[in-house]
Amino acid sequence: MAVQAPTPSRPGGLPRTLALIWDLMTTSDHKKVGLIYLVTSFVMFGLAGLMAVAIRWQLAGPDKHFLVGDTYNQVLTLHGATMLFFFIIPAGLSGFGNFMVPLMLGERDVALPRINAFAAWLFLFSGLLIYTSLFFGGAPDVGWTFYWPFSSTRLGHGVDFFMLGVLLLGVSSLLGSANFAATVYNLRAKGMSLWKMPIFVWSIFATSLLSLFALAGITAASLLVFIDRKLGFSPFNAAIGGDPVLFQQFFWFYSHPAVYIMLLPYLGIAAEVASTFARKPVFGYRFMVFAQLGIAVVGFLVWAHHMFTVGESLLFQLVFVFFTALVAVPTGVKIFSLLGTLWRGHLDMRTPLLFVLGFLFNFLLGGITGVMLAVVPFDYSVHDTYFVVAHFHNVLMAGSGFLAFAGLYYWWPKITGRMYSERWGKLHFWLFLVGYLLTFLPQYVLGFLGMPRRYYTYPDGNYLWNELNFISTIGAITLALGGIAWLVGVIDSFRRNQKASDNPWEGFTLEWATSSPPPAYNFAVSFPRFFPSERPLYDWKKEGLETTPVDVRDIHLPAPTVWPFMTALGLLIMGVGIAISPNAHPSGLPGVAGWQGWLAVGLITFIYSLFRWAGRLEYDVPVEHHTVTNKSNAWVGMAWFIVSEIALFGILIAGYLYLRLSGAAQPPEERPAIWLALLNTFFLVASSFTVHYAHHDLRSHKMSPLRFGLLISILLGTVFFLFQTYEFAVFRSHVNPAEQLWATMFFIIVGLHGAHVVIGGTGLALAYYQAIQNKLDDHNHGTLEGASMYWHLVDAVWLFIVSIFYIW
Repeated sequence: MAVQAPTPSRPGGLPRTLALIWDLMTTSDHKKVGLIYLVTSFVMFGLAGLMAVAIRWQLAGPDKHFLVGDTYNQVLTLHGATMLFFFIIPAGLSGFGNFMVPLMLGERDVALPRINAFAAWLFLFSGLLIYTSLFFGGAPDVGWTFYWPFSSTRLGHGVDFFMLGVLLLGVSSLLGSANFAATVYNLRAKGMSLWKMPIFVWSIFATSLLSLFALAGITAASLLVFIDRKLGFSPFNAAIGGDPVLFQQFFWFYSHPAVYIMLLPYLGIAAEVASTFARKPVFGYRFMVFAQLGIAVVGFLVWAHHMFTVGESLLFQLVFVFFTALVAVPTGVKIFSLLGTLWRGHLDMRTPLLFVLGFLFNFLLGGITGVMLAVVPFDYSVHDTYFVVAHFHNVLMAGSGFLAFAGLYYWWPKITGRMYSERWGKLHFWLFLVGYLLTFLPQYVLGFLGMPRRYYTYPDGNYLWNELNFISTIGAITLALGGIAWLVGVIDSFRRNQKASDNPWEGFTLEWATSSPPPAYNFAVSFPRFFPSERPLYDWKKEGLETTPVDVRDIHLPAPTVWPFMTALGLLIMGVGIAISPNAHPSGLPGVAGWQGWLAVGLITFIYSLFRWAGRLEYDVPVEHHTVTNKSNAWVGMAWFIVSEIALFGILIAGYLYLRLSGAAQPPEERPAIWLALLNTFFLVASSFTVHYAHHDLRSHKMSPLRFGLLISILLGTVFFLFQTYEFAVFRSHVNPAEQLWATMFFIIVGLHGAHVVIGGTGLALAYYQAIQNKLDDHNHGTLEGASMYWHLVDAVWLFIVSIFYIW
């Protein structure tokens, strides 16, 4: 593609710190977006680590009173949610992924740079939203799993903030995952096929696909808990025939695949580090790729091993035992591939490799204990004990956590342009390794001895409980010392300011082909189109091939704009207003004074910023994009995003079908009128045709018919929404969804579709705004392309809804 350095992203005369903040607020550079994720994630890691030390201090001995009762529950909830949602998942996928994937692909940015920036700020603001609950009566206290009905009946607004934070975080993750999938699928250096990509890029691609399918589970779970709290009805309510276990099905449908979302990017990091510091190519490259994809597929078939004790059938348990054991096969392939890469290599025992070696030892222990937990009788014995706590920390702390630091040390010179101190890095590693072993190995024994998880105290006199808990606390303090060593090392790196060379480790992937840190445009060269393996720098040197310089004055990059940041800020403010609004359940908790103001300011900020964003063209000059598929980035990105929307409706409809076919959700005598549904179907289907022809008019450069077609589509969508609102009001007047299960599912699923009509209509309105501003053309049509695809999805989902709710 043609490229030119962007115009300055800040007003002149700002002080250095404010200029840096303004630059971050307005940037869409994938490297700076990656830094937003990385800095936020590692800050959250430190915060969650301090909470972990507080928890262990409370449990250092029996009957302590340092952190008790609901305060302990709040700290425990924030510790778990912060570590999982705001460190392990985003650091690998969004942090390292954003910074490194375009560089490794030889590209200048991700497929959708502004969407990428918006997702990053939404990630940051979702965390702030959850912690804002501290100023409105207290943090959530239901554990990171927020099981129903416990989460629906807690007083205060802490859980409301938590659910909204999870929903906003889910939107951020979906946008980021669709962006990564589109980037990998549509943007690669010419000549680089999928089978010549570095393993880390494959790991990001596999993780993105996993996220797009799996996030529907936790979205459904958190949305239904929030609806129950705010509106007072739930499909989990057994009093009206609902199934409380259905919540767990939804929740674990995401939260066990999430283990692999937390793991796959880091396995990619391990492969890159092992290959570089062993001076060898990755052993069994294709087997490793297939193992990653296998983990992503089989990971969807194991969620119910978290539910062996809920009373499901023997067949149900046996199926999930089989798949839980099966997922160990591709995981084992990954481990053997890493060992094969290291075997007989010329190992350079630097800090990144030490963390990989520490991972291999500890993750093996986590895998073995995972297979143990897949055995139903054993799981019955240790379920909800400290054995489980030790197991998942074995996988996440000594697994993904160690590899997060392996990646940080490995790419530190490339990210910062500075070297770090090996002395501080190795001290950090050894403190982490010893601290981890001291903290969690005793917890396996405590689990065998019957100590339950989530308890804030325990009595004196139990065999070895006092001693093992004390050792575990000493381990947590040792981990904290390791964290201090890491911080000192970071400060020392900036203080010494030892400049890093472009390729300090002599790596062979494309991120090492540019300066440290990389310039805004990443590369000022054109690469050879010869990619015989995933290590192009080695191959080109062997063949005597060189890159061709390009003139940086010809480089065009996306124009900076503050409106993605402001749009995300509007959602944060609006989220506060919604969270502190009145609750219908459990006892009519009144809203906090001024919630309407928060909601109004947030909504106005969001809508205004969204239209200003649409009105600012992405590039200051027309730019032609090279794409692998010959489809636009907007088209490919929306296609992947639609996968997530289908998954969301799919999991909710599957829940409805289960309740309906089991006889629990029977329609009431008076259902919504079929004639109105068919009339609404006509309006919606007609709008799909008008959108299609409007898009066709753009290709034919017929701007007046384009504007008219978009306007008609928006009006038809508005008529549909108004009729549906009328239908809801009439149906609600004689059927209470809190007392009738079919009505509950009707209001949830049809109401969610109505929300999607609003979202899709807003997208069409943005395209119409661009059309009347004369900002739609052959180079700038992503908004219309994405909005029209989304609108067709809305129509297709409605046809299915009419079949299962109005006709059946």
